[in-house]
Amino acid sequence: MTSETPPDRTGAPTAVTRQSGRFVIEVQGRPVGLADYHDHDGRRVFPHTEVLPQFQGRGLATILVAEALRVTQAEGLRIVPTCWMVAEYIDRHPEYADITDRS
Repeated sequence: MTSETPPDRTGAPTAVTRQSGRFVIEVQGRPVGLADYHDHDGRRVFPHTEVLPQFQGRGLATILVAEALRVTQAEGLRIVPTCWMVAEYIDRHPEYADITDRS
């Protein structure tokens, strides 16, 4: 699975792919960030998200989390945001509140 996503704040093209237990964001074909997850009982738990330090501040984590949650919702799974970055994104995007479990 590869999803074309919006460009980052510098205008560089991005893409999100899914790889064994994580969503990965690429900038111009180079992996620069990830959102780990594991599925359990109809819930997708997101324990960790990171972007390489030299790529921070470009909106990549937001693009990554948005795509990960969009896919999760499309797959009919509930979201468990144990990662602060995912939890913060959901706080700013109430459209995910009804499918989010906070524990």
